[in-house]
Amino acid sequence: METIKHRTVKVNGVNLHVAESGEGPLILFIHGFPELWYTWRHQILGLSALGFRAVAPDLRGYGDSDAPAPTDAYTALHVVGDLVGLLDAVAAEGEEKAFVVGHDWGALMAWYLCLLRPDRVKALVNLSVPWLPRNPERKPLDGYRAAYGDDYYICRFQEHGDIEAEFAQMGTRRVLEGILTYRIPGPLFFPKGKGFGHPVEDPIMLPSWLTREDVDYYVDKFEKKGFIGGINYYRNLNRNWELMAPWDGAEVKVPVKFIVGELDLVYHVPGIKDFIHKGGFKKTVPLLEEVVVMEGVAHFLNQERPHDINQHIHDFFSKF
Repeated sequence: METIKHRTVKVNGVNLHVAESGEGPLILFIHGFPELWYTWRHQILGLSALGFRAVAPDLRGYGDSDAPAPTDAYTALHVVGDLVGLLDAVAAEGEEKAFVVGHDWGALMAWYLCLLRPDRVKALVNLSVPWLPRNPERKPLDGYRAAYGDDYYICRFQEHGDIEAEFAQMGTRRVLEGILTYRIPGPLFFPKGKGFGHPVEDPIMLPSWLTREDVDYYVDKFEKKGFIGGINYYRNLNRNWELMAPWDGAEVKVPVKFIVGELDLVYHVPGIKDFIHKGGFKKTVPLLEEVVVMEGVAHFLNQERPHDINQHIHDFFSKF
């Protein structure tokens, strides 16, 4: 991956590590948890070879970017501020809008970017996480606890120091391999003291799309930085709900293509399939042009099926 260049850009009061390659229209790639710019390695190389300029940061709290200490420094407004600042720093002169691709938490931040600053986004390809309208009657964590109980992974991530200690006991490699290889089309539970529900000494077989070297890169960065930055995004779910009250009922008004894996745990959240396919999604994202469900593919679809994802991104953005 010698054609990928790396640099640090200071935006919104933090230093962001950025990987980039290519010349042409700008595509901003936004990663999720527990990931890094590296999750987009195939897309950076593939799309730059097709005439785009691919830019992928480590979000605040991750990899070689700064990790502010306060938990409340990881709200959607902070992250969108980082992304707008990054676009200001890396866009070519006169390039006011960029293409955007997001996955997992990166998809959620991409939705927020499009909601709050549609003037900066030409079109969006989002993976895994659809835009869900804010429910003014219920905070997100209350909904998760009611649906799944306290062992649901998002609920387990809320208590400070608790999940960090458990991850430390399991070991960074085990945590990363357990999450990255998760293929159960249903909720991820993390019972206290039981990890992923099977003995820690049981080996995890890596799929063909995730090499030992890939995991080594993730392990190296998360050993140095820890998981707390990424976990803090989950700890701001209710805070984001509070901050977004002024946009209650607002539509996302940029052209969108949405892609999800058939086995993705998000796709199997109760009610999500009907929302995506029976009009709810299109109502809140009126410029939604296409929904793609990839058969036999799980959550980390851009790594599992990189050629197909690259083709979807290229075909959609080439229309603009």
